[in-house]
Amino acid sequence: MSNPQPAVPVAPATRIGHVHLKVSDLDRAIAFYSGVLGFELTQRYGQQAAFLSAGGYHHHIGLNTWESKGGTPAPAGHTGLYHTAFLYPNRTELADALRRVVEAGIPIDGAADHGVSEAIYLRDPDGNGVELYHDRPEAEWPRDETGGLRMVNAPLDLRKLLSEAPVRTAAAG
Repeated sequence: MSNPQPAVPVAPATRIGHVHLKVSDLDRAIAFYSGVLGFELTQRYGQQAAFLSAGGYHHHIGLNTWESKGGTPAPAGHTGLYHTAFLYPNRTELADALRRVVEAGIPIDGAADHGVSEAIYLRDPDGNGVELYHDRPEAEWPRDETGGLRMVNAPLDLRKLLSEAPVRTAAAG
């Protein structure tokens, strides 16, 4: 394949609908994706699989142990999933996600202001990369003199972001 551009582009409304991850311990994975990040458990198949979502969708995240129960993370330097990115609707909700991660004691691998978005990077209990981010309005995206997109990789002030997290109780969601 010498030409990386498709002959006919995919429909513009096409989106990634969900991610399905092989995990070594289903309960531990559910504790992270539901207990920490707050996704709702929509269905569970014993100790083999679970499906989680935001907003009542059938599932955004699938977790299974079909081929991976008790397994270990893929070694560094091998191909595979780099990270799963979770898009939050705004900076306030990203701040809430950061608060959840900090309160759970989960290490943060990095954080960046990309100009078009602000992102936080971490790992789930199985070592899978996770990106938590929000997009800025497109009108605010950095552009070069010809109007082309000019993404950046600047530091993101996590202390400031954390100070913007809403105070929530379990009953308030």
